[in-house]
Amino acid sequence: MIKPAEYNLYTEDGDRHITIKPHIETIPGGDKYATGVFALSEGAVGLGDIVFDDDMNQWEYSGIGDLTHPQAEEIAQFIKDYREPNAEDRELDENRIV
Repeated sequence: MIKPAEYNLYTEDGDRHITIKPHIETIPGGDKYATGVFALSEGAVGLGDIVFDDDMNQWEYSGIGDLTHPQAEEIAQFIKDYREPNAEDRELDENRIV
């Protein structure tokens, strides 16, 4: 994931619209580097970060009480499986690129 994406989290208390923003570093020479850190927010409220290891296998959630472990796990799985949609498919993608 190189651009922010929106994720619809369906809960018993109602739908939550989560924005996932990858933290990308620029290294010398201008190349981009994916850090494995993804900031989560809901509207203007920050929900913490999901941080992956180098292989995108293990993850940690840094938020305290904002999301349950199963909710964070669902979002982490979405991030892990995410593929950027083609430009023509973006309007049709429910969990779309912003």
